Amino acid sequence: MAHGEGRRQHFLVVALGVQSHVNPGRALAHRLARLRADGSITATLSVPVTTYRRMFPRSADSAPATAETSDGVISYVAHSDGLDDGSSSSWAADAEDRARRRRASADSLSAVAARLAGRGRPVTCIACTMVSPPALDVAREHAIPLAVFWLQPATVLALCYHYFHGHGASVAAHAADPAHEVRVPGLRRPLRMRCLPSFLTDTSGSDRATALTDVFRELFEFLDRWRPTVLVNTFDELEPDPLAEVRRHLDVVAVGPMVGPATDARIHLFDHDDDAGKKRYTEWLHAHPDGSVVYASFGSVTKLAKRQMQEIAGGLRQCGRPYLLVVRRDGVDDDEGGIHGLENDTEMQGMVVDWCDQLEVLSHPAVGCFVSHCGWNSATEAMASGVPIVGVPNMFDQPTNMYLVEEEWGVGVRGERDADGVLTGAELARCIELVMGDGAGAVVIRERAKALQETAQAAASAAGGPAERNLCHLVKTMSK
Repeated sequence: MAHGEGRRQHFLVVALGVQSHVNPGRALAHRLARLRADGSITATLSVPVTTYRRMFPRSADSAPATAETSDGVISYVAHSDGLDDGSSSSWAADAEDRARRRRASADSLSAVAARLAGRGRPVTCIACTMVSPPALDVAREHAIPLAVFWLQPATVLALCYHYFHGHGASVAAHAADPAHEVRVPGLRRPLRMRCLPSFLTDTSGSDRATALTDVFRELFEFLDRWRPTVLVNTFDELEPDPLAEVRRHLDVVAVGPMVGPATDARIHLFDHDDDAGKKRYTEWLHAHPDGSVVYASFGSVTKLAKRQMQEIAGGLRQCGRPYLLVVRRDGVDDDEGGIHGLENDTEMQGMVVDWCDQLEVLSHPAVGCFVSHCGWNSATEAMASGVPIVGVPNMFDQPTNMYLVEEEWGVGVRGERDADGVLTGAELARCIELVMGDGAGAVVIRERAKALQETAQAAASAAGGPAERNLCHLVKTMSK
């Protein structure tokens, strides 16, 4: 591509229709579009039709399927995944259903690319979040340069790479022993099985476990054969050894932390009260001293058992500190009282809400601790805000993220579940004290969290930080 850096670039960012993919995908598209002030780089975010309708409910119902929406920086378009009526979850039920939905998505994404070209904005690069097989198909079929956006830490990338390159049998042989240690190149120390991503140790044989393994295996086969750039949501100062290791095998570019300013709008794909609820919890936070509030939220996917939520609420009361607890309207199983039942039990110590702007809350000076499922988006937002973590990992990359938070970076502690798999209220209160108390260990954790905040913010800086420089290099590479 002989026009070099002067060539106009148009990135089509394709995201899975879940919040943990949509928000970093949107952040990546925004960063790309802002790299050049002359408008020579544009970006379009494409999400499934049902996700698009939730993002833009006022316009989506009346707009044609080929419509575009813009926020003034990037454009948004929908693609079909074969379930435009919203009749199923993001996970296909069986191999036949997965194949059908994959064909539908690939056909629709091809049509999106053709429409954009017809409007004078041909796609010069596809950037897809990490489990998007249809995007791989479209890039290969139409010979469009591809970048894979790895939404998890480089440590998980290294673990997955080596799992599919010789270590899989060893992991499978010991998957039932959480204390068994495995050595993986690029990691400074052996990793216990319980700290590995759940999709590498799931021996249930369930459709979901099989589907995840198949998708990741195909992804790494694609990476080996076609050698696309892999954008990783991390930064060199955070994970130098894992990044050095994966760069021995793949074309890896660190572009994280993919966290925008706290004032930037974020996307929320579930029902919630917006302005009135935000005003209420913001005023409540303003009324509390710096570093005094426990913020607790368990992500956009996890659904907690009623007993577990009762234990969490009890532990927050027991810790004796003010707390802000987020409970999604669909976030608790068999919960007749819902959020209101918890609200009635908080007395004056805490506040329970069904939604909040998480980065804005974490950035508030009153917040001194984050009780979290330890998803990577949440972990990076906590880092960028200098807030220590009490982690309650459950699935996917969360166990590895918690290992990094506690054992590698020393900015949090892990809450241990009992024999029934429940985090008790007493254990939660104990962990909160370990990061918010007056003990020497708590002081060290808070100091490390503040130091990591400075490093993370420098890496993410739009004024020539490492993430921006690396994205500029990506654009230059795609222009050749």
